[in-house]
Amino acid sequence: MCTVTIIPKGGSDFILTSNRDEAPNRVALAPEFYNIHHAKMLFPKDKKAGGTWVGLSDKNRLICLLNGGFERHKRKESYRISRGIVLTDLLASEKIDVAIDEYNLIGVEPFTLVIADWNSTLKFYEFVWDGEVKHFSDLPLEPRIWSSSPLYTKEMKQERYRWFEELKKGKKLSAERVLEFHKNTQSNNTEYGVIIDRGFVKTTSVTQVEKKKDVVSMRFENLLEPHITETTF
Repeated sequence: MCTVTIIPKGGSDFILTSNRDEAPNRVALAPEFYNIHHAKMLFPKDKKAGGTWVGLSDKNRLICLLNGGFERHKRKESYRISRGIVLTDLLASEKIDVAIDEYNLIGVEPFTLVIADWNSTLKFYEFVWDGEVKHFSDLPLEPRIWSSSPLYTKEMKQERYRWFEELKKGKKLSAERVLEFHKNTQSNNTEYGVIIDRGFVKTTSVTQVEKKKDVVSMRFENLLEPHITETTF
């Protein structure tokens, strides 16, 4: 997994949208509220590992996961903990930068996190664990797209970036337009369109989080057993 976009909307508002690319038999449960490490959270759950790839917490934070770091990596037979559990641990932390610095990632498969934090002013962060070194950086508050390294080559990523740039040239980037981009861009391209179907791996869901002032909503669309849930945090 996956494809992620983030769009700042002024003030502390933003839209994050995530397409989950996964084995079709890997079950995902629709978003529910959970209490983890004394923090209230909302996220769709990976039934097998118990974690998530995108979640909100009452620490005024959203975190979204992409598998892999900067480049494609060779997978090991087993890992110490699931990356989706790392995500929920970090959602519960008081200060995200301190938590990342202190977190033991030895034995965790490489991943990328896209983070929106609005504890004071809105901040976007990117955190990449390449399997050996932590890379944590502040991001400018501007629209951006990510494509996961295990599934997409540099050339594929670049072409998807161009599609996103075309989207930015159009009308105002509303939640509806961004969702349309995530669901229908290059729909005939099953190999690396924004929704893919390679047989063994395909886009199984689309999750969109929109923050408008004090209201944060999560829209989850299951593409395998078609249904939509919308939840306000």
